[in-house]
Amino acid sequence: MPRTLQEVVFVDGVRTPFGKAGEKGMYAQTRADDLVIKCMRELLRRHPELPKERVEEVAIAATTQIGDQGLTLGRLAGLLSGLPKTTPGYSVDRMCAGAMTAVTNVASSIGFGAIDVAIAGGVEHMGRHPMGEGIDPNPRIIGERIVDESALVMGKTAENLHDRFPHLTKERCDAYAVNSQRKLAAAYAAGKVQPDLVPVATRHVEKGWGLATVDEPPRPGTTMEELAGLKTPFRPHGNVTAGNAAGLNDGATACILASEAAAAELGLPVRMRLVSYAFVGVEPEVMGIGPIPAAEKALRQAGLTIEDIGLFELNEAFAVQVLAFLDHYGIADDDERVNPWGGAIAIGHPLASSGVRLMTQLAHHFEENPQVRYGLVAMCIGIGMGGCVIWENPHHADYGKEN
Repeated sequence: MPRTLQEVVFVDGVRTPFGKAGEKGMYAQTRADDLVIKCMRELLRRHPELPKERVEEVAIAATTQIGDQGLTLGRLAGLLSGLPKTTPGYSVDRMCAGAMTAVTNVASSIGFGAIDVAIAGGVEHMGRHPMGEGIDPNPRIIGERIVDESALVMGKTAENLHDRFPHLTKERCDAYAVNSQRKLAAAYAAGKVQPDLVPVATRHVEKGWGLATVDEPPRPGTTMEELAGLKTPFRPHGNVTAGNAAGLNDGATACILASEAAAAELGLPVRMRLVSYAFVGVEPEVMGIGPIPAAEKALRQAGLTIEDIGLFELNEAFAVQVLAFLDHYGIADDDERVNPWGGAIAIGHPLASSGVRLMTQLAHHFEENPQVRYGLVAMCIGIGMGGCVIWENPHHADYGKEN
């Protein structure tokens, strides 16, 4: 029986403000699942043209799937968000690329024709559930030398990347981090970030009630001198610091994806069209190089080259990992096409949620830059992987035309 493949479009995305993990963070006593439920409810509120019964799947990612991030979170979050009991859901775990994978999973279902509309997202409460909590890695992976011990500690893999590419110096990484903070501060000052943020009511036994309305991690005005004096916790006299890497954070994201035909039928906005995506494996000891072969594969599948990409949203797990990508493709460290509003070094990186933040921001960049036809989102992924998704700008004059 012949099947007709469907085009997949990104309708809208939102996120909570990102918080600092730990007892001093604004979400210290807020449930993880309530964060992503808040995002899903906000999407449904913003799009009354979307009947709830038309949402046919919910995929929610979390890296540490225990406690209030466990028990098939996609299904429970769907029920608690007010979706009908007929809407199924599931959980996703691909570490940092959880939300990215949730998006590509439901996009594949839409493209195949199994469903027409879905919600995808992610949540990570690193204060409640530190990365690695409750896990029991098979000792043979180290004992049989399948990977080096450093592969299981992300900061150590970043130091390994410095070893492999010594020209990616700490000074370059610190300069990149300062620029990330500068760009985020400018975006906040211009009111660009705030429309995506879903205010979250918080409650703390000691602090009382609060309202989270802005990101907690940013440190505007950070200087090179300040970063130069920070400790290198992963190696004595190393290169990776709390200043040139993403912190430990709490937060959630969610987005609506649909077939192009369903979006037209329901009157849903089309903010991006999916072009291609790819996930690859790399040496776990240098997982930060993952976005490079992932982008190469996604570009090859799309029949594009890096020169066709006019905007980049790269997850800043570590500055050295972003610089390795830019260096490989001959892109300047301070190229304004890259993370125009800053990145995870400033905003925060609640692991499994970050992929949708990157996509939502790329959609905004497309609106502001109709001359750009294609944009790219990429991430490194723990245990040695990389992910990349390429999108097309619906505001471009050649949108939808064959290359």
